[in-house]
Amino acid sequence: MSTPEGKRACVIGAGFGGMALAIRLQSAGIATTLVEGRDKPGGRAYFWEREGFTFDAGPTVITDPACLRELWALSGHDMKEDVELVPVMPFYRLNWPDGTNFDYSNDDLSLRREIAKLDPADIAGYEEFLKYSAAVYHEGYVKLGTVPFLDFKSMIKAAPALAKQQAWRSVYSMASKYIRSEKLREALSFHTLLVGGNPMTTSSIYALIHKLEKDGGVWWAKGGTNRLVAGMVRHFERLGGTVRLGDAVTEIGTLGNRATEVATASGWRERFDAVASNGDIVHTYRDLLGSNRRGQKMGRSLARKRFSPGLFVVHFGLEGTWPDIPHHMILFGPRYKGLLDDIYVHGVLPADFSIYLHHPSVSDPDMAPPGMSTFYALVPVAHMGKLAIDWEKIGPQLARRILDEIGKRLIPHIHERIVTQFHYAPTDFASDLNAHLGSAFSLEPVLTQSAFFRGHNRDDVIGNMYLVGAGTHPGAGIPGVVGSAKATAGLMLADLAA
Repeated sequence: MSTPEGKRACVIGAGFGGMALAIRLQSAGIATTLVEGRDKPGGRAYFWEREGFTFDAGPTVITDPACLRELWALSGHDMKEDVELVPVMPFYRLNWPDGTNFDYSNDDLSLRREIAKLDPADIAGYEEFLKYSAAVYHEGYVKLGTVPFLDFKSMIKAAPALAKQQAWRSVYSMASKYIRSEKLREALSFHTLLVGGNPMTTSSIYALIHKLEKDGGVWWAKGGTNRLVAGMVRHFERLGGTVRLGDAVTEIGTLGNRATEVATASGWRERFDAVASNGDIVHTYRDLLGSNRRGQKMGRSLARKRFSPGLFVVHFGLEGTWPDIPHHMILFGPRYKGLLDDIYVHGVLPADFSIYLHHPSVSDPDMAPPGMSTFYALVPVAHMGKLAIDWEKIGPQLARRILDEIGKRLIPHIHERIVTQFHYAPTDFASDLNAHLGSAFSLEPVLTQSAFFRGHNRDDVIGNMYLVGAGTHPGAGIPGVVGSAKATAGLMLADLAA
């Protein structure tokens, strides 16, 4: 195969998927331009600095660091040149309204003690669940996580292995097969929420997350997730890549069935041999490719699919420190399935909620001024297509309710301690990220929207138009979008060298 010398590519969107793809292309000698509409790179991994506090927008859970290190190793570099990762332990503390705590980690002895506190009989069941998780990790992540599904034949080829693992069952259903304790079922199935999936309907293949975390651990980038983003950008520029910030792409120009150029809001316009979008998948087709019949058709088709929920996030800085509150907590509400039904099915804003509480300053004191603490509290909510409410009005009310709950369960007099506070709603995802319906994770990761049935890494009609990120295979989450970048890069390099 010849080398793609002299070829130029454009990657639209500087989220993790776009940056990982840009690094792979530039490492292979493709002159790559990364174009980002916001004033900072990162996409959903944006950040704010207020009154001495650093607030990461998310994602905040880093798993499978090997997939990130590989991006530096491609050019003989070490990620340590740009990013310091530190382990987080426990991975999460899970807390229920009755006061029960469960520290979730990959320390086998400690984890089995935690399971025994819930139900000693479930230790044997957990061993079986772990075997299952390892099997689907091998099939779904190791074998298929970076393989593009471009035609139905590739799906048929993978189907027997997925069928053998009962991929049609949900993660919760599979946990329930092995586990008796309802609390432990929740502890082993909540992970799908971190990639936009309903534990009650998301394919049991996603049980692989447990094995992924067990083997690779859970990590934090010193200085915040934003420092991982900055490190990726620094490495990309070191390789000779070009980053264009604060200039949103308005059009991907086409000639027939070829993408020819990229235009931005400032009037900048350049021609490229290949174009890849890390933008929202509906926005990419409906808006950026809107002048092409393929874009119009795909935009309509994608808009009819099921999208993951939105998120409501309260960022707040407090006076005081809380060494007993770990880096990651899940505060479960009084309901599990009923709450998930309200979010995913009924599209209502319930009176109760489950909260993911992020407390980075306990691991990294520099995230807050001396003697103070940085937090965010994240609550899944129905996307704007199901829940049409006035977030300008409801947002402050919901933020107060969330803080009230944290105050009741963890931090007395929380409102009196607040130094700075703001929130981020589905409408912000829609306006800042062009997220269809304000969805936080793109297409919902159900079996009928996975692999071949998800956005293809290369468009079926526009031969030099590519996709990367949460809307493509394998899906959301840092390992997912970095895996999508590996799959897309493989296609682009082969095509550009042809």
